[in-house]
Amino acid sequence: MVRVKICCISSQKEARMAINHGASALGLVGHMPSGPGIISDEEIKAITQKVPPPIATFLLTSEVSANAIVRHHQLVQTNTIQIVDALKEGTYLDIKNALPEVKLVQVVHVQGESSIDEALAIAEKVDALLLDSGNPNAAIKTLGGTGNTHDWAISRKIADQSEVPVFLAGGLNAENVKRAIDTVQPFGVDLCSGVRSNGNLDPAKLEQFFGQIM
Repeated sequence: MVRVKICCISSQKEARMAINHGASALGLVGHMPSGPGIISDEEIKAITQKVPPPIATFLLTSEVSANAIVRHHQLVQTNTIQIVDALKEGTYLDIKNALPEVKLVQVVHVQGESSIDEALAIAEKVDALLLDSGNPNAAIKTLGGTGNTHDWAISRKIADQSEVPVFLAGGLNAENVKRAIDTVQPFGVDLCSGVRSNGNLDPAKLEQFFGQIM
C-alpha cells in the first residue's frame, strides 16, 4: 500500500479530516519564501500535539543550517523534519545527533538527469527522500506547493536506486496519481493543492484521491 502524506495542513480540523480519509502523514509548513500552506510555529505545535500515533507529522522547514533546523524543530516537536532546501551549513549527522528520535526527509527538486546523482548522494545520509517540482534557484525560491509535475522517468530512476524510501510530490491529484504510482513506484505520495478547493481541504477530493490508490 502506497503511503499518503497530505501537506499544507492548516488546522486540527484539517488534520482530522486527512487522517480519517487515510493519510499516513501530515505536512505542516513553516516559514517559506513562497508557496501555500504556511502557518506559525505555534499553530504547528498545537496541531502536532493532537495527532495520534502512528501518524507522521512533518515539519517543512526552509532553514539551511543544521543548527537552525534543530532550533526550528524544538519549537514545534514534530516526529519528522522535511528539509525543503539544500543543507548549506553543518551536516545531517549534526541534526541526527541533536534529535536522535526524529526522522529526516530531504526534498530533491527534480530538474533534470543531474538530480539522480544529487538524490542518491543524499540518500545515504537521511531517512527518506521526497521528489518535488520546485525551483530553489529562482529569484524567489519555490520550494514546494507548485501544483506542477516533473519528469517522472527521472524520479523512477531515483526510486529504483535509492536505499531509503522515496516520496513523490508535485502536481498530484485524483486524475494522475494512479499513473504516477505505476510510473515511479514510490514508497509514498505527497500532495497539497490536488485535494483542496479555494485553499481548503476538500473531503470530496480526498475521497476521490484515496479511491484511486486503494
